[in-house]
Amino acid sequence: MEKNENKSGGLGELGSLLKKNMKDYMMYIALVVIMIFFTWKTNGGFLTARNISNLINQAGYVAVLAIGMTLILILKHIDLSVGFVAGFCGAIAAILMTKAGINEWLAIAIVLLIGLVIGLYQGLLVTRLGVPAFVTTLAGMFIFRGALNLVLQDTGTIIVPNKGFNALSNGFIPDIPGVDLGFHLLTLLIGAVGIIMVVFSQVKARRNKIKYNFKVSSTPVFVAQMVFISAIIIVICWVLASYQGVPWTAVIVGVLLFGYNFMLNKTKLGRYIYGIGGNDQAAELSGVNVKNVTLFAFCSMSVMAAIAGILYTSRLQSATPTAGTAFEMDAIASSYIGGTAVSGGVGKVTNTLIGVLVIMSLTNGMNLMGVDISMQYMVKGIIFIIAVAFDVRSRAKAK
Repeated sequence: MEKNENKSGGLGELGSLLKKNMKDYMMYIALVVIMIFFTWKTNGGFLTARNISNLINQAGYVAVLAIGMTLILILKHIDLSVGFVAGFCGAIAAILMTKAGINEWLAIAIVLLIGLVIGLYQGLLVTRLGVPAFVTTLAGMFIFRGALNLVLQDTGTIIVPNKGFNALSNGFIPDIPGVDLGFHLLTLLIGAVGIIMVVFSQVKARRNKIKYNFKVSSTPVFVAQMVFISAIIIVICWVLASYQGVPWTAVIVGVLLFGYNFMLNKTKLGRYIYGIGGNDQAAELSGVNVKNVTLFAFCSMSVMAAIAGILYTSRLQSATPTAGTAFEMDAIASSYIGGTAVSGGVGKVTNTLIGVLVIMSLTNGMNLMGVDISMQYMVKGIIFIIAVAFDVRSRAKAK
C-alpha cells in the first residue's frame, strides 16, 4: 500500500468519500436513479437496445451544444442564440444540398464556416464593443429565428434525401467485414479500448498525485471505482452490440468531447479559460488576453451550434421552421446539472455530458410513459433548479 493512501478502510472510507464529493457524484447517482425508475415504469422498455441507440441519437445535438456552452458559462457569459443558430445552419445545409445541388460534405463545410462567422460577429460585439453577452445573444436569438423563417418561408419543411448526410444521426459504424457472430464485435472492441484508456488515465493521475504528496483513496476503493466504471462501459457496449452497434452520433460527440476535454485540461488556452472565469481582472494582470480568449469561446460556441444544427437536421432528415426552439435551454441546463458553477471558473465537459444524459433520459423516459409535454417541461425545470440550488449551497458551505 502506498504511503500516501488514505488508510481508513472499506465501507467507512467509501461513505466518507461520497460525503466529501457528493457534488461530483450526485449527477451520476441521479442518472442511475432516473434509468432505474424509467426501466421499472416502462417494464424494461427504457433499457432496450433500440431505445438506448435512440437516446444517444436524440441526445447528440444537445451534447454538442452543451459542450460549447460549458466554455461560455465558465467564462461567466451566456449564449441564448445557439438554438436558432443551430436551426438556421441546419436549414442552410438542407437548402445547399437540395436547391443548389451541392455535395453534402461541401455543404457541411460551408455551414461550419457560417457558424464561425456568426461567432465572430457576436464575439466581437461582446469583446470589442462591450455589449453584454446576454443582450448580444438575445438579439441573436431574434435575428436567427427570423433568418430561419425567412429562408424557409417559400418552401416550408425541406426533406433531405442525401443518404450520407442522414446517416450522421441515423446510421451506425459498420462491423468488421466478414464477421458474423450475432452481435456487433467492433462495438465490444471499442468498449474494451475505452476501458483500457480510462483505467490507464486514472492510474496515471493517481500516481502523479502520490508523486506530489496529494491525498488519494486507498487501493480497494480505487479498484472499486475502476470496476464500477468498467462495468458501466461493458453494459452499454453490450446493449449496443446486441442491436446495430455504435451510432455515428456517438462517434462525433466522443471526438468533440475528447478534443474539448484535452484543450481545457492540457493546454494554456484551457488554463486561461478557467483563470478568466475565476477572476478576469487577475487574469488580465497576469498577461492573459481576455478579449481574444472570450472571442475564441464565442466562435467555438457558434461552430458547435452549426454542428448541432447539422445533427438535428440529419436526425429528422429534414429542415423545419421550428428547429432550434428551446435548444439553448437544454444546453444551459445540462451544463449546470453537470456541475458548471453559476459563478463561473468551474466546469468539466465530461460532467456536462452526464448532465445531457440526465436531461435527455428524462425526456426519453417521459415520452415512453406518455407524459404530457407540459408536465415534461415542469419536471425538467424542477430538476434544473434543484441542481443549481445544490451547487450554490455546496459552494457556500465550502467557503
